[in-house]
Amino acid sequence: MKHGKKYVESAKLIDRSAQYDVTEALDLAVKTGSAKFDETVEVHVRLGVDGRHADQQVRGAVVLPNGTGKTVRALVFAKGDKVQAALDAGADYAGAEELVAKIQGGWMDFDVVIASPDMMGVVGRLGKVLGPRGLMPNPKAGTVTPDVAKAVTEAKAGKIEYRLDKTNIIHCPIGKVSFGVEKLQENFDALLSAIVRAKPAAAKGQYIKSCTVAATMGPGVKINPSKLGG
Repeated sequence: MKHGKKYVESAKLIDRSAQYDVTEALDLAVKTGSAKFDETVEVHVRLGVDGRHADQQVRGAVVLPNGTGKTVRALVFAKGDKVQAALDAGADYAGAEELVAKIQGGWMDFDVVIASPDMMGVVGRLGKVLGPRGLMPNPKAGTVTPDVAKAVTEAKAGKIEYRLDKTNIIHCPIGKVSFGVEKLQENFDALLSAIVRAKPAAAKGQYIKSCTVAATMGPGVKINPSKLGG
């Protein structure tokens, strides 16, 4: 794969054979995020579990102390008083059947979907649309809850969901290059602490196998997994 000039220059700052501590790695990610837009810094964590087994799944959510730097558009499935409560909390859209029809028609102008438990029968009809996009509400992520207003507030404040992909890796944004190292590290620590707490009892051996951080257009920077508490 051929990379551009900026990527090649950025890559020279990184020793590909080295494993850095968190602060050094984030500093390099910031320095190599040199695009004309404010790049997102992402964390990629490979875990020593087998997600094909239900008792080794790792999934949850955490509120990043400094947010993600992204404006989150929240859609809420609710009825009665909860519709207004969600809108008062900052939801961009709230309703019931009319939203199902709109989404089935191809409308997708939202980033997170929240539902009260009594609406999951309705939301279930959207499984094939929302599921592949990672937008299906889930109790473990706190997006199926009686308190939809609280869920909206948390989503707007920078709550992110973490979950294993098919290769047992978790991919999560922890902010923007413009945040600087200190705020990125606070967000990184919050995410990693949540992942460590979510370690399945069935997981054997080394839990955190590898960890890499990278800006959107920058090269990956490896972090020493032995220092991450896994």
